[in-house]
Amino acid sequence: MGGFECSTHWTRRGVRLDVTAATAHDKFALADYQRLRAVGMATARDGLRWHLIERAPYVYDFSSVLPMLRAAREAGVQVMWDICHYGWPDDLDIFSPEFVKRFAALARAFTELFTNETDETPFIAPINEISFFSWAGGTSAFFNPFSRGRGAKLKRQLVRAAIAGVEAIWEVEPRARIIHTDPLVNIVCNPKRPHEREAAEHRRLAQFEGWDMLTGRLHPELGGDEKYLDIIGVNFYPHNQWFFQGGRKITRSHSLYRPFREMLGEADERYRRPMFIAETGAESEARPEWLRYVCEEARAARESGISVEGLCLYPVVNHPGWDDDRHCHNGLWDYADEFGGREIYRPLADELHRQQMLFKEAEPSEFLPAQETNPPAFDEGVASW
Repeated sequence: MGGFECSTHWTRRGVRLDVTAATAHDKFALADYQRLRAVGMATARDGLRWHLIERAPYVYDFSSVLPMLRAAREAGVQVMWDICHYGWPDDLDIFSPEFVKRFAALARAFTELFTNETDETPFIAPINEISFFSWAGGTSAFFNPFSRGRGAKLKRQLVRAAIAGVEAIWEVEPRARIIHTDPLVNIVCNPKRPHEREAAEHRRLAQFEGWDMLTGRLHPELGGDEKYLDIIGVNFYPHNQWFFQGGRKITRSHSLYRPFREMLGEADERYRRPMFIAETGAESEARPEWLRYVCEEARAARESGISVEGLCLYPVVNHPGWDDDRHCHNGLWDYADEFGGREIYRPLADELHRQQMLFKEAEPSEFLPAQETNPPAFDEGVASW
């Protein structure tokens, strides 16, 4: 799968992000989806821009997403749509009851739009990364709502909204599949500070709180139920393992680095849900080797019986940095030129193709796109538009 970075939050420098526009993905959506098909990826992650859709309460303008939805259909790409990717309309207080109502109404309206456009089963992620969102917005003040000491409150509010959104989606389309994404992390105490082991483990286990709330295992008063945790999307990057107190990254060469296959196994044992790697990637020259590692771990997990149904290269196009607009070389393709062409990063493209072949050799029938028996061959000319 290929994922398009689509964040819409406010940054600490007072800028409302619109990464979909910053990468010109909205302008060249058809070409971008066709590029995915050209390299054998028939599924994508993408997102709505709530602040553009609902400029007045309960009044919707879907002109920012409708062309993308139609472009995906024309290109033959199945899209998993994020409804809220960190951003919401400026007039709305995220901690208010109105936020839950407005979010559910948007989820219903988008599902109606989707079902009017296609008879496909919608795959929808209501709120992207509830746990990370609550930390970034409610604990560290990294982005909106720029709070500290309110992470737990924000997490509960996002869970309320997600549940209300799921119910609204299912009222329109009972077949809809629901995705809840969050990072998988590993946090350990410094061996020289064994007295912090319990605190470190408590912090590590907090990664599961969002999913536990959705199922009703934690804070059942929020209305959670096992039915709401349909598909799990796990996000994993090179920085997802660190030491408690200080945050120093644990590198893969360190003895305390936890193999990704074990982390996938823990999530599988805990929830027993269909699961996929919803985001993974690295920057610059590290991109091919990181993809190789994650794919090797995913295959090892599948061979041991763990449900890993797919892997999303994220982001699939380079984008400007959230806080500094730096050119992040973390995608398969670069910025678009005036005609929508994007230069492909050949080392990552070669590794992607190699990994696709390894997956197909291991389980050939499972890794062919569902709608066809012969996926498009890798075509350098088309893929590097």
